[in-house]
Amino acid sequence: MKRRDFLIGSAGGALALASAPLSAAQRRAEATAWEIGPIIRRRNYSVGMPLHPQIDGQGWNFDFPGPRQRDGHVHYVTRATGSLRDARGIRLRYRVDAQRQARFVPQENPDLPGAISLYIQRAGDDWLARGDGAFARWYSPNSRLQEITPGEHELTVMFDENWISVMGSNRERHPREFVETLVRAGRIGLTFGSRQSRGHGVYSTAPARFTLLEFAVL
Repeated sequence: MKRRDFLIGSAGGALALASAPLSAAQRRAEATAWEIGPIIRRRNYSVGMPLHPQIDGQGWNFDFPGPRQRDGHVHYVTRATGSLRDARGIRLRYRVDAQRQARFVPQENPDLPGAISLYIQRAGDDWLARGDGAFARWYSPNSRLQEITPGEHELTVMFDENWISVMGSNRERHPREFVETLVRAGRIGLTFGSRQSRGHGVYSTAPARFTLLEFAVL
């Protein structure tokens, strides 16, 4: 099956992003609020990807690049947020549609399974991970990493769990820094990579699509 035929065949099955129906304008605004990146010093690291997802039914989706590494890879999908000071966690529901032979490959660690992680970034982060910047990005705990597989999936991670910082520390060792990131949160979302490289990109060896069904701050 050609990639175009696969995408046409799977486009009609999206579920709602929220419980109440959204207008076309609201769906478009929701999709464009999300950014496929990250963009660091004018370079977008999600090679071969559009800047925003596309609307699909009541939610949004994007197609995994591939089938080769040089065709591109998706890294971060995030949106702006305010302070998460009073929040308790994040709930994600999504669906992956893929041809049977599709394999989701981390572009930096191709021998590991492709995986999804939840993500929080402090406002004003310079991406250098120096000094206090070593605690400006946090990823959901190792035990909560989800391998990318076809089907519908749900992931709920609370903020009292042991989130991982960008330089490999964790919330248990640095609780103050994690709380500071929640208070000063600037972006939130999900990343694609592997257990070793959380947001370093994934591609698919056959046509595949990611559809966001729900993303909720609890």
